[in-house]
Amino acid sequence: MKKATIQLETLACPSCLQKIEKAVKALDGVDKESVRVLFNASKVKLDFDGERIGIEKIEKAISSIGYEVKKSLVKD
Repeated sequence: MKKATIQLETLACPSCLQKIEKAVKALDGVDKESVRVLFNASKVKLDFDGERIGIEKIEKAISSIGYEVKKSLVKD
C-alpha cells in the first residue's frame, strides 16, 4: 500500500468535503477506511494499492468534480 497526501485548493464548505470523500472512496484500489478529508488544511489523505490505481487517477477523480489539486505527495 502507498500513502498519499493531496493538497487541494481551499475548501469552502463541509459539503465539499463529503463530495471529495465520496469520489475518492468510489475508486477501485483505494483503501476506503483510510480516506480522510482534512477540511481546515484542504488536504486529502489516503492509502491506495499502487498496482491497481495510480495517483493520477485519484487526482483526476477530484478535479473532475471541480476541485483543483495543487500537489500530491506519495510514500511507499
